[in-house]
Amino acid sequence: MIFADEPTGALDTRSARDVLRLLQEAVRVHGRTVVMVTHDPVAASYADSVLFLADGRLAGHLNAPTVDEVAERLAHLGDRAHSDAHDVPAGV
Repeated sequence: MIFADEPTGALDTRSARDVLRLLQEAVRVHGRTVVMVTHDPVAASYADSVLFLADGRLAGHLNAPTVDEVAERLAHLGDRAHSDAHDVPAGV
């Protein structure tokens, strides 16, 4: 298991893309699990699944996220209308 806290936060665009591809390779080729914390919709879009947290609580979930979907959810994290926490399966 790999834990990554804002792994692209201080990187230029090319280096950030390289790091994200490396993390994807760790999952797809080497069978590792990556848990990444980020505020970056582009970085989050590299994930198979995204969980959104707001005020210490689960506030939503996306499978196969796009940059636009992540950005939209982040823009409305505090809004009840955009929360789909009830759709997240138990144990996630």
